[in-house]
Amino acid sequence: MKAMVLAAGRGERLRPLTDSVPKPLVQVGGKPLIAWHLAALARAGIREVVINLSWLGEQLRAALGDGGGFGVTIRYSEEGPVPLETGGGIFRALPLLGAEPFLLVNGDIWTDLPFETLSLAPAALAHLVLVPNPPQHPHGDFGLDPGGIVVNRDSDRFTYCGVGLYRPEFFHGCEPGRFPLLPLLNRAIAARQLHGELYRGRWSDVGTPARLAALNAELAAVE
Repeated sequence: MKAMVLAAGRGERLRPLTDSVPKPLVQVGGKPLIAWHLAALARAGIREVVINLSWLGEQLRAALGDGGGFGVTIRYSEEGPVPLETGGGIFRALPLLGAEPFLLVNGDIWTDLPFETLSLAPAALAHLVLVPNPPQHPHGDFGLDPGGIVVNRDSDRFTYCGVGLYRPEFFHGCEPGRFPLLPLLNRAIAARQLHGELYRGRWSDVGTPARLAALNAELAAVE
């Protein structure tokens, strides 16, 4: 299996830090945030990684190179000066990801989730990892029925943590360009082809300076 790490975004909420450093290179626990993901992928036996680039992408390429220093092989999907959003960015990278299901990881989260434990049911187009709702997102994104099917509902919802397994077929009918992921998730939900699981381990959306500081303090406390 291959993996894609989403790394093209501007990181608006982390400004001014991200004015000069791309968000995935922000220091977390003494190393770049994206280095945690690459190490976890290598531990899971996932050696082929695609990273999309836009904002300050040349810094990411310079810092990560071909991935050899992290135990993986990296290929880059260039999006140009304007990021293509999540859906458009993944769709552009599909030729690099191949015909088999792939793991998707948002480059702006931190988690201790063991990627090797994830699996994709034959009937599912995608499998999302959900987490209990953090304070900054109290109403969540999706529900999860007892059979592990992701559903849309108004209560008893969880937050999509930014990690999932996807089949290329999930993007059937898409056209090149800039577009979000959510409409495709809703399409799969309507077809009952979006599966998921609830992860109660450690996870952080490193979205603001305060949350970045809290995560660094947490990691320093357990060293």
